[in-house]
Amino acid sequence: MNEQDKIQLFENQTIRTAWDAEQEEWYFSVTDVVHALTDSADPKQYIKKMRSRDSELGSKWGTICTPVEMVAADGKKRKIQAANIEGLLRIIQSIPSPKAEPFKLWLAQVGRERIEETIDPEQAIDRALETYQRKGYSPDWIHQRILAIRVRNELTAEWQARGVEQGREYAILTDEITRAWSGMTTKQYKQLKGLKKQNLRDNMSTAEIVLNMLAEVSTTEISKREEPEGFAENLEIARSGGEIAGDARRAIEKRTGKPVITSQNAAQLNAVVTQVIETIAASQPDELPPPTQDRTTED
Repeated sequence: MNEQDKIQLFENQTIRTAWDAEQEEWYFSVTDVVHALTDSADPKQYIKKMRSRDSELGSKWGTICTPVEMVAADGKKRKIQAANIEGLLRIIQSIPSPKAEPFKLWLAQVGRERIEETIDPEQAIDRALETYQRKGYSPDWIHQRILAIRVRNELTAEWQARGVEQGREYAILTDEITRAWSGMTTKQYKQLKGLKKQNLRDNMSTAEIVLNMLAEVSTTEISKREEPEGFAENLEIARSGGEIAGDARRAIEKRTGKPVITSQNAAQLNAVVTQVIETIAASQPDELPPPTQDRTTED
């Protein structure tokens, strides 16, 4: 556990957290969350009663929670019970508190939306568009991002048809593609942009997204032609596909004289867009209305 001390606030109450770089997961102090949601004077005793009241939660407590080193009240580091987002949401379901109700309603809404998306997948695309718009992404970027999702799905479908196992093998192949075109693994790329749990593609510039798509499209097309079988053969195809986009990246950089890959994440990229638009608006004659319809804002 690569522990990084961090304090979050929920209604002015502290929630201790730790980032696990290996698993790329945030872990939260269970006692802090229970205390914040229940105002219990003894959250540990509350957890004990909650586990006895909810037998299913009690039986799975060992898998939901894990010991994580965090700073205790006396300033010393100790192993305490912690849970990731998934585990935390399960615990919250067993808390009969008005403060927990918004979380439960949100869970019910998410469940309903997922069922609707299973029946009508187009709804998932519509919700993705709305989410990106609310976060301040430009229309052109959103178009590229949605296209990138389609390209990725075509690649994973090809991998599945070629006997690649979903999960670890998908991740390794993705790393090889990313390394071949960018010179970094996915994890290194995220570190460059200062990301933790955030999606890497959501934090790419338009040029980065396009090159990543080129790498994945190339991998898919080569795979269809050569028909590799199993993980080892697909690994070579992934490198070949990534190298095509890598050649394109180097050609762009040679012609423009500047690197394609940027350390900026989504918030920083959107801020740059906002500043450019504000500068243009400020330079317009007074009789012309500023182009507010295309303005982007930070989330």
